[in-house]
Amino acid sequence: MHFEIEHRTEYRYSQPVFLDPHLLRLRPRSDWRQRLDGFELDISPQPEGCARIVDLDGNDANRPWFAGTHDHLRIVVCSVVETLESDPYGYYLDANADGLPLTYGEELAGLAPYMSPETQEGPVLELARDLQRESENKTVRFLSLLNAKIRQLCPTETRLEGDPLTPEETLDRGRGACRDVTVLFMAVCRAAGLAARFTSGYVDGVLQEDRYLHAWAEVYLPGAGWRGYDPSLGLVVTDRHVALASGPRAAAARPFSGRFRGTGVEAQMTVDLKIRTAPVHEGASDVPAAGGIA
Repeated sequence: MHFEIEHRTEYRYSQPVFLDPHLLRLRPRSDWRQRLDGFELDISPQPEGCARIVDLDGNDANRPWFAGTHDHLRIVVCSVVETLESDPYGYYLDANADGLPLTYGEELAGLAPYMSPETQEGPVLELARDLQRESENKTVRFLSLLNAKIRQLCPTETRLEGDPLTPEETLDRGRGACRDVTVLFMAVCRAAGLAARFTSGYVDGVLQEDRYLHAWAEVYLPGAGWRGYDPSLGLVVTDRHVALASGPRAAAARPFSGRFRGTGVEAQMTVDLKIRTAPVHEGASDVPAAGGIA
């Protein structure tokens, strides 16, 4: 799938402020699943400097810093990406990965941050145990059931601001934004002994809830590596998704973070996201999109 993405974020301040250094995880990955064919980053005001870095989780990021005071901050990213993964089950699991609990072996030390369970008891653990029984402890079956179950129990809503809810809050409310159900999916995986991480990015679609900056989970399967599951849509991740960043917690995959300093300042944020998609070698069609993380 061919993606052309324009992602614009702007803050307007009621009076000039000092801008602290920001961290931008807005450069799409480039690996065997997706190829980054073009990337442009425009920042206003002009930063004093902008370093390109690789963060703790291996995400390709930009870190701009600023001098003086400013009444706005505008960040515009234009990306061209070709997604390549058409078969989500095109892998061969190691023998020890077919059943739960998994044995990670030498990979365990590196996966420790992605395995710490959010809870040791309560409804998350109960859900994990129920799905283990239903799946007869078959790993891939467990993940498919979990994906479908969360979509059934917690339909997706749009909530543009705020940190993810806890897994228990999402289950209790019976609905959640994409970041909420992703955190819930990760918690159930970890309760079952599976390494899971949070991924932010974009998704192709025509439904309104598909038109926002998106989030989903990835699970590490021995022999298959990281594999994506989107509980918002109940889908295994293929070429409809464009990944930006991943981390053991939502905050570690946040596409945009930074602070300003000022007294009695009000800030207003506007975000606009436009995505053009097309099958490779065919003409693209416009898919307008509103901004903000859903």
